Amino acid sequence: MEILYLDKRIVVCVKPAGVLSTDEPGGMPSLVRQELGDEHACVRTIHRLDRPVGGVMVLARSAKAASELSRQVREGILKKEYLAVVHGVPEPARGRMEDLLYRDRARRMTFVTETPGPEARLAVLEYETLASIDGMSLVSVKLLTGRTHQIRCQFASRSLPLTGDRKYGLQTDKCDLALWSHKLSFIHPETDEPMTFMQRMPEIYPFTLFSAQNIDE
Repeated sequence: MEILYLDKRIVVCVKPAGVLSTDEPGGMPSLVRQELGDEHACVRTIHRLDRPVGGVMVLARSAKAASELSRQVREGILKKEYLAVVHGVPEPARGRMEDLLYRDRARRMTFVTETPGPEARLAVLEYETLASIDGMSLVSVKLLTGRTHQIRCQFASRSLPLTGDRKYGLQTDKCDLALWSHKLSFIHPETDEPMTFMQRMPEIYPFTLFSAQNIDE
């Protein structure tokens, strides 16, 4: 696991795909403690990436830092941007998706619903198509809300399932979920300094189809 930034209040690292975000054996806090060489270190999850999703993630190293970063998540100050490879070509090439999402806890899936209610929560994202090759598109996604499986559900509902997403997409894809936490911005919980971290997409299929794209901006 790669650590991008470390101080006494936060740690910014690259979460490997397949690792849980939560504090349990093998989860991100546990892996960070191993990197720090202190199994009792205070390391707290303040935002989550789905287990199959890798990329940039920030964790708190104190209760106070966790509280402040959690506030930034709630108020939309902490900004998250992703790279995704989808089947198809989005139309228009740049746009905004707004849906009511319903979480079916029994099936552990999220669905778009037209029916308002206490279980229907507004989900909003903005996207931009960066390139299209062989019937697939590399898309940059800015999350404006943080619903469970939001990106996967909203794109799939428009017949643009993420490549490798066997929960919402095609069962025939021969790759893992093509969703990567590319960019993270927030305010340092102690110094109030604006901080931004980016990590290039991994050199694995289908991201390698778009490896010539200049997306570091």
